[in-house]
Amino acid sequence: MSAAPAWSLGPDHVLVTVRATPRGGRDAIDGLVVLGDGRPALKARVSAIAEDGKANEALARLLAKAAGIAPSRVELISGATGRTKSFRLAGDPQDIAARLAALTGASSRSD
Repeated sequence: MSAAPAWSLGPDHVLVTVRATPRGGRDAIDGLVVLGDGRPALKARVSAIAEDGKANEALARLLAKAAGIAPSRVELISGATGRTKSFRLAGDPQDIAARLAALTGASSRSD
């Protein structure tokens, strides 16, 4: 399956769309999902509850680990209170995209 990636590359970062499931029993990236508006998103679950930003912090740590970057280099851009979120992952965009692609089976390109 050659799904479109759920991320786009910037000069020094990657913007990634995430469909989050708080209280998902474990912290994991479960591949890609297509949102209702047709956009692809990274499907992620965290065991933390959606209270006081705990689930967002857990998602940031999960994305950092998946991307091979420090958690301090992950920034929530939008969707703080929703299930669909956008994160900015600062670092080498090609390396981050390749790591995300390896996890999801998507192409690392973002054309």
